[in-house]
Amino acid sequence: MSVTAPQGFEAAGVAAGLKSTGKPDVAVVVNRGPRKVGAAVFTTNRAKANPILWSQQVIADRTVEAIVLNSGGANCFTGPFGFQTTHLTAERTAELLEVSAGDILVCSTGLIGTGDEVFRGKVLDGVEQGIAALSADGGQSAAEAIMTTDTVSKTAVVSRDGWTIGGMAKGAGMLAPGLATMLVVLTTDADLEAAEADAALRSATGVSFDRLDSDGCMSTNDQVTLLVSGASGIRPDLEEFAAALTELCRDLAQKLQKDAEGASHDITIEVQNAATEEEAVEVGRSVARNNLFKAAIFGNDPNWGRVLAAIGTTSAQFDPYDVDVSMNGIRVCSAGGPDRPREDVDLTPRATLIEIDLKAGEATATILTNDLTHDYVHENSAYAS
Repeated sequence: MSVTAPQGFEAAGVAAGLKSTGKPDVAVVVNRGPRKVGAAVFTTNRAKANPILWSQQVIADRTVEAIVLNSGGANCFTGPFGFQTTHLTAERTAELLEVSAGDILVCSTGLIGTGDEVFRGKVLDGVEQGIAALSADGGQSAAEAIMTTDTVSKTAVVSRDGWTIGGMAKGAGMLAPGLATMLVVLTTDADLEAAEADAALRSATGVSFDRLDSDGCMSTNDQVTLLVSGASGIRPDLEEFAAALTELCRDLAQKLQKDAEGASHDITIEVQNAATEEEAVEVGRSVARNNLFKAAIFGNDPNWGRVLAAIGTTSAQFDPYDVDVSMNGIRVCSAGGPDRPREDVDLTPRATLIEIDLKAGEATATILTNDLTHDYVHENSAYAS
């Protein structure tokens, strides 16, 4: 049931006509309490969409009654008119729920520059439809309503002794880190203080969504939100809660990776024995963003030279002539030179594991990415809605 698996939440997904397909395109998730705690992380792209600018203001007091999300239009770079649309969306939601507009988060996703009068009317109509359709079983319809180029909806649930976390995510392109990626809504009926929820969210996001780097393109609309109802009445051990939230976020991140636009390989890059975790991340990300490497994987070519060339652009500590690289369990590079024959490596499976041993310390990090395919280029050259 996604975001409605925990107690205290209702959701809905409705079709307001924003998508040319007629599929659901407006989602509403409402927290019925008793707690109304919210936490969020946002894109660090300096070019931020109107819903991000609004939601950053809303989350300041960490009180959130509901979140409204629409697909079929990003409402980004639509000027003061677009910000007013976001404001009106929150006001209409608040009016129908009899709460404050300052406690309503808004998210949008779709084509940048979309957000005219027609868009506004459909979003506001979708809010009314969505609130009328709210249900404790509405999590799946909400997850479907936020899809854009996604081929499947992404949901996850983790339960512990008496409390639950649920989540939904959308994203198939522009998946690159910046504290948050994509649109993600997480809910829990655990009883948490606002500061506790915020700390757990940032910790979980930092090692899950922030480690997904599918195509190196950071969106203007990325937001990950955690809503806390406290309806279970149970105060969890904070470390246990953070671990459970991290587990759920990693599950969603992997589902996003597997649905990345046009991908034929899901690539896991494990950087081992780095001097620091930050350097391990930097090295992993340098490989994940290297188009020559990604094209080689698409061609089932275990070109380890492209891995070394990519990590050589980083500031991480390592000796280029003391690095090992393995692909799908076969060490193809040892101490910066050839090891096993390339013919020994089978890159035909979709799941692809790249292991990089820097021999510079004890820190590790894992980055998720995909290959660069003809289908990715075609989809993004033809994308207009």
